[in-house]
Amino acid sequence: MELGALRGEDITLPAGRVITADEGDGGARPLWLSDGPAPFALWGRLRAAHPRTGLWPLLLEPLDGDEGFRPWGSGELYPEDMSRPADHDPGAVLARWWEKSVSVDEGDPLSPAERLAVTAPYGAEWPGTAPGREPAEDPDRLAAEHAEVLLSFGGEVRLGLVEAASGAAALAAAGWSGPLNHEDDTARIATVVADWERRFGARVFAVGFATLRLSVAAPPATLEEALPVAAEHFALCPDNVWQGTAPQTLVAYAERLVGADLWTFWWD
Repeated sequence: MELGALRGEDITLPAGRVITADEGDGGARPLWLSDGPAPFALWGRLRAAHPRTGLWPLLLEPLDGDEGFRPWGSGELYPEDMSRPADHDPGAVLARWWEKSVSVDEGDPLSPAERLAVTAPYGAEWPGTAPGREPAEDPDRLAAEHAEVLLSFGGEVRLGLVEAASGAAALAAAGWSGPLNHEDDTARIATVVADWERRFGARVFAVGFATLRLSVAAPPATLEEALPVAAEHFALCPDNVWQGTAPQTLVAYAERLVGADLWTFWWD
């Protein structure tokens, strides 16, 4: 992890340190982390400089109630355990996750009919990936606006920098394992998010212990458009529906996606 690429950018970073990954044979140092709260307006400036520096900025949030700023400050990062996002097909990855999430296991509290009703109108059938849309506004400007809104809420949010080609790639490059209970190779998460960057103008701007925040410049405009997008969200993060706002159905979740320029994910 080198910060020399920032020379000549007229950007002053707050005090911080390079984090060494907790495990692995190479002593990987995948992340720079600020010592204190992320300054206002700096995320957008760093994002604008990314094409020249190769450093993707992230607003980093810790595990609730934890004093060690896990996983970032504690180095619970595993880049050497991740494959490459380019090695995976996003449609195939989503289809596999979907099949796993709609299956009925022994001891399931829901009956097969109740389980399939959650994902109506598709039931057990994977609908395929949704068509993309043209962004209604500049994706990078929107991401910077969302970053400022998150910082305005207060709380302990620090600045991170990762050498990566995009926000999606930064998830795997940093060795983030937040979705571990759903997927143990973050590169598969990253390949889906990278596809959303292309299809919906999504940008990764904030990551927590097991949370992910994306700005979205081309969200679905109608319920018809939102339903297959909701299916993709369910495949990636079924907890968004299973443990989300009632009623916990794909249709209800899709209704909340219409026009939503912020997508958030949380893995239990």
